Amino acid sequence: MTEPYFEESQKDLTLEEDKEEREYRLRYERRQRMRHERQRRMRRRQMLQRVVFLVIVGVITVLIAATIKHGKKADEEGAQDQAVEQPDRLEIEKIKESIIEEEPGEAETGETEEEEELPVCRFEETEDTVPIATEEVISPHAILVDESTDRIIASKGARERIMPASMTKVLTILVAAEHIPEEKLDDTFEMTLEITDYAYVNDCSSVGFLDGEKVPVRDLFYGTAMHSGGDAALGLAVYVAGSQEDFVELMDEKLNELGIAGSTHFTNCVGIYDENHYSTVYDMAVIMKAALQNDLCREVMSKHIYTTKPTAEHPDGIEISNWFLRKIEDKDTGGEVLCAKTGYIVQSKNCAVSYEMSAGKTPYICVTAGSTSNWRCIYDHVEIYNRYMPSA
Repeated sequence: MTEPYFEESQKDLTLEEDKEEREYRLRYERRQRMRHERQRRMRRRQMLQRVVFLVIVGVITVLIAATIKHGKKADEEGAQDQAVEQPDRLEIEKIKESIIEEEPGEAETGETEEEEELPVCRFEETEDTVPIATEEVISPHAILVDESTDRIIASKGARERIMPASMTKVLTILVAAEHIPEEKLDDTFEMTLEITDYAYVNDCSSVGFLDGEKVPVRDLFYGTAMHSGGDAALGLAVYVAGSQEDFVELMDEKLNELGIAGSTHFTNCVGIYDENHYSTVYDMAVIMKAALQNDLCREVMSKHIYTTKPTAEHPDGIEISNWFLRKIEDKDTGGEVLCAKTGYIVQSKNCAVSYEMSAGKTPYICVTAGSTSNWRCIYDHVEIYNRYMPSA
């Protein structure tokens, strides 16, 4: 089952204009154009180098043939031939240098473009990184990261393959948020029987939207992030890309951009089991960090309780909760857990990714996978924050 347990929450905030999101999208599109331009220049340079190489080979062949042909001539004639040959070689060297130094202005521009590229997030182990060895943490896979410095504080089995279950939806809402402008969030999306049946057939958690119900796009985000609704997640995918298959291609592009496509691969936007749908707790921390930089993602993952907008099918709306946040809010973790997304399928057991601001105002990301129950998963996060988070 993909999560009947802890799906997510509220803090009665109003979304502000997502200026940072637009700027990020513009930077992303600019980086894509720059990559294409560099690839074009590289292909052109490679083609020119191949042509020059063939010319050089041809010249050398002619020179060798000429040398052999005239080798038996008088010494002074040989000297004359060599005098002719030397300028030719000098000419060849000039051609080679001109290719290597071709378009120096573009080369310099390329360096500038590289500097403008946003760095791929990488978490680093240091001499202070410790293994999570306590028996109090049941989850066999876990990681704690200082989000402000990208240092791994503690970990175990962090790069081993896991089934991420509904933690997948962190990437779902991130990709959707990057493709839906702020002014479109109040558009409505009409649910279809195909979408509601998909959630039912795959035994997914469901917000409860009905066939034909016209749901605000904003509510699809809350339903996906908080209640882990398969109906809401698939609705977002279809709204953005027209189909889940095309949306998954966008997810793959994002994984590649984040630099984790080699160890994470998703086949659906919901988190249902597929042997080719996998990740690691390390990679889920990377995805969470990227999502936290998006205001809309951060907002919908931070709600404790939310009520969807009234519709003809649900005139009072549907109340949904982030059960992880509600269950951990009264636990002492040395700070406050601000955002979270959980997951559960039989093959993954209970897993979760959470974001905490410590009492010392240091942000941390914690990811666990493979716990034995939803409550045990919560206590694993409590234990990791308390035991391994440096004191202020």
